Amino acid sequence: MHPTKFFLKEITTIFKELLINEQINAKEVRVIGQEGEQLGTLSYEEAMNVADREGLDLVLMNPNGNPPVCKLMDYGKYKFDALKKEKELRKNQKVSEIKEIQLSMRIDDYHISFKLKNAQKILLDGDKVKVSLRMRGREQAYSQNAVEIVKKFANDLAEYGSIDKEPAIMGKNVSVVINPKKVK
Repeated sequence: MHPTKFFLKEITTIFKELLINEQINAKEVRVIGQEGEQLGTLSYEEAMNVADREGLDLVLMNPNGNPPVCKLMDYGKYKFDALKKEKELRKNQKVSEIKEIQLSMRIDDYHISFKLKNAQKILLDGDKVKVSLRMRGREQAYSQNAVEIVKKFANDLAEYGSIDKEPAIMGKNVSVVINPKKVK
């Protein structure tokens, strides 16, 4: 493997490449003009002549149509606009992360208030919070107390976020995920 391949960032796009001009394998095509007007069903050669006359590309939009549907357009401009629109959509998209806050059975009030403030900041930033409490040794015998601690913590965050389902005991852990409230 070439050493520079590790540093290349591959950009995945939703944009689908379309067949243009000589790549189209059809005897007849239904042609749509640049402004969206129907030019009718033409032979492939006639459609290419129209495209050349107008200085545009013949782009295959629907290969499954009977006959296949082609549109006259400037393919380079179309591709540029589609990639620009896709980039804009990605920029506005917020990827939500899950950040974890760990509690213990013997946590005191000061530490709970400190962790509540951190959880509030995380929720206000639009990320999810996973509150987990790990029971050690004999603490497992008091698993209901652990559930109550996690429920109380989640209820204290009620104005900043909401929980999907009640805290669950999974082995030695009690956890709950809190989703941020939508900011309008």
